[in-house]
Amino acid sequence: MPRDQYWTTNLRYLGLLLAIWFLVSFGASVLFVDVLDQARLFGFKLGFWFAHQGAIYVFVGIIFVYVALMNRLDQKSTSERP
Repeated sequence: MPRDQYWTTNLRYLGLLLAIWFLVSFGASVLFVDVLDQARLFGFKLGFWFAHQGAIYVFVGIIFVYVALMNRLDQKSTSERP
């Protein structure tokens, strides 16, 4: 795999995962908090839960997803080298 294609794919992964993180951390805890607060999770309003716990869980999950994606990309990149 050419180096330019590798980094383009890497930046695409980063952009997508950062967009998801932004939507969860900012969107769920600021923009959509009134809608989410109508539901409850573990006795807490859902918007409050996302602002204080959910965004952290999603961020940790994103780290694991990024590691898996990069491992797959690295394997693909090294298997195509002569």
